[in-house]
Amino acid sequence: MVTEAEIICQKSIPSMLDVKYHLCVAQEHNVKVEISPTTPSVQIFSQVRVSSESFSTEASSFESAVACSEIIKDSIMETPATKFSPSVRSASYAEIGPRVSMEDEHIRIDDLAAHLGFVFQCPIPSAFYAVFDGHGGPDAANYVKRNAMRLFFEDANMLRSYDTDAFFMKKLEESHRKAFLRADLALADEQSVNSSCGTTALTALVLGRHLLVANAGDCRAVLCRRGKAVEMSQDHRPSYLPERRRVEELGGFVDDGYLNGYLSVTRALGDWDLKNPLGAASPLIADPDIQMVTLTEEDEFLIIGCDGIWDVMSSQVAISLVRRGLRRHDDPHQCAKELVKEALRLNTADNLTVIVICLSPVESIAESCPPQRRRFKACSLSEEARNRLKSLVEGN
Repeated sequence: MVTEAEIICQKSIPSMLDVKYHLCVAQEHNVKVEISPTTPSVQIFSQVRVSSESFSTEASSFESAVACSEIIKDSIMETPATKFSPSVRSASYAEIGPRVSMEDEHIRIDDLAAHLGFVFQCPIPSAFYAVFDGHGGPDAANYVKRNAMRLFFEDANMLRSYDTDAFFMKKLEESHRKAFLRADLALADEQSVNSSCGTTALTALVLGRHLLVANAGDCRAVLCRRGKAVEMSQDHRPSYLPERRRVEELGGFVDDGYLNGYLSVTRALGDWDLKNPLGAASPLIADPDIQMVTLTEEDEFLIIGCDGIWDVMSSQVAISLVRRGLRRHDDPHQCAKELVKEALRLNTADNLTVIVICLSPVESIAESCPPQRRRFKACSLSEEARNRLKSLVEGN
């Protein structure tokens, strides 16, 4: 972990020099300076405030620069996020459920760099996961799964330049957004996929300390943060008011919970018989919502699953079930299976697919749990009872 922190500092040297130069110039003019997390060059530490009172008026510009550098260095080295590196492992489980055919697909890659055939200059965690829930047949989901590496990592070399600055994160987000649209256009041209066939899609990318989730449809990603469910995606259904408004503004309608009386989601890949011609705005879109977080030691695991799970189970119930399972047997495959079996017990009406992605060792999960209450209340013996017990012992 120390090595990683040192590397971060080395990569940030040009930005740090620029920052301390401006801080010191401001100090000479008796101006307060505030650097916020939105400043790309110093995005990796939370906040630094410097006022003219921070330096002696007799200090030289060089001494001021050194003081600025120390403040920045300390902030970088002490930020919890820089000390944490996720320990990634995963497992999945899927069942056809009560449906007559299986239209779910999923991808599970715990070492993305090795899968893509390259090595990071400095070793960092890299992993990729996805769930696809097909409709109108399995062809669209199957096609996107088969071509996922080409569609989602067209510029795989970009990952090699992983950095924590805002510019790289924005570039990574845009790359993933374009990948969804690229997959949608590929389905329009694919002769083997019927125009009435489509699929929802949710992807989760772990890169260094960052987790990026992109979603189009009603699959869901939920992060466990110290036992609390943190939803990393939004279900795109006609009942979700912002989506309904968007649909209606673009000439679509919602009938009995279905987009144009036909589809239960408002975002999906494919379904070209429901979309307007290329270049025209459409009520049904493939544009994903994207959320990104910097992982810390509080983030224990991530669940991603198709709507067969979430139709009958809340995010918090799923998190609690998996957390108990990991504490009991530390087996993500068994946890995924238990989730599916619980959804079946609750009478889900859909296919079921779930991936459990562990981000922290099970020891940290156990340590974060409050101690259990004792099953029996402590009681004290009366003086008479103690004397009787003593006489019985002495008599024996």
